[in-house]
Amino acid sequence: MRADRVFAYGAAAGLLGDLLLGDPRRGHPVAAFGRVAAAVEGVLWRDHRAWGALHTAVCAGGAVALGAVASRVVRPSPVASVALTGAATWAVVGGTSLAREARIIGRALEAGDVEAARARLPHLCGRDPQALDADGIARAVVESVAENTSDAVVGALVWGALGGVPGLVGFRAVNTLDAMVGHKSPKYRRYGWASARLDDVAGWPGARLTAVLAALAGPDPRGAVRAWRADAAQHPSPNAGPVEASFAGALGVRLGGTLSYGGRVEHRPVLNTRGRAVVTPDVERAVRLSRRVTWLALGVCAGARLLKRGHRA
Repeated sequence: MRADRVFAYGAAAGLLGDLLLGDPRRGHPVAAFGRVAAAVEGVLWRDHRAWGALHTAVCAGGAVALGAVASRVVRPSPVASVALTGAATWAVVGGTSLAREARIIGRALEAGDVEAARARLPHLCGRDPQALDADGIARAVVESVAENTSDAVVGALVWGALGGVPGLVGFRAVNTLDAMVGHKSPKYRRYGWASARLDDVAGWPGARLTAVLAALAGPDPRGAVRAWRADAAQHPSPNAGPVEASFAGALGVRLGGTLSYGGRVEHRPVLNTRGRAVVTPDVERAVRLSRRVTWLALGVCAGARLLKRGHRA
């Protein structure tokens, strides 16, 4: 079986597995990678960029190498190759968990239980929940759904289309390292620099595809494009900016503004200034848009592989 069909069938199976099963509660491969990365950090940590770059190379490079070896082992068997791609896709995407956590918070807000929503918010993002009212929590959820649609789903599919199983696991490894050490705390400002920059590079194509698909799949395509063009570049993240701006314009809401992380207040630019404030029902609208973007991304990535193969032939 051709590699393009292996990816198409395997990625579709993996997304269906994620839809039906979600993430395992125990023994998740990404969690196992995180434990290994933490152990490597314990050996290598120095307050220096070069040591952080070595940490990134060892962990991300090891994940890619493991994926390449596994792909080579199963290559003679089309069924095993599809199964491996499906398992890797299921392991690295997190669309169902993202939707589930967002909806749990949304239901708490609908019931008027703001304290329950605050207690659940850390499962989805790193905001300070005590600093947020109901609408602020809803806005945080919509922003997290938008950003994680790219980070947890579309980016992985893009790199899977480009590099097969090594691309899938490599992207998730880079994204996980960024979450672990890529933030600008005193401990990781230098050590996490390489992980953060590599995540910016790896996330670039998936973020742009996510923004395009959100515009196409959302209820206001023109609004999505307008917000992306006008506001995305003002966001401190080169990849979250286009995604969040496109979601904001597509849903007709305002995102961004004042945020609080770990006691640190950030004043971010408003995305889609023409939109209205986020309210609780927008959580479900964002989840549905994320789902549409996910399946469109599968079609685009699988179709691109097939067209590329056909062009070569």
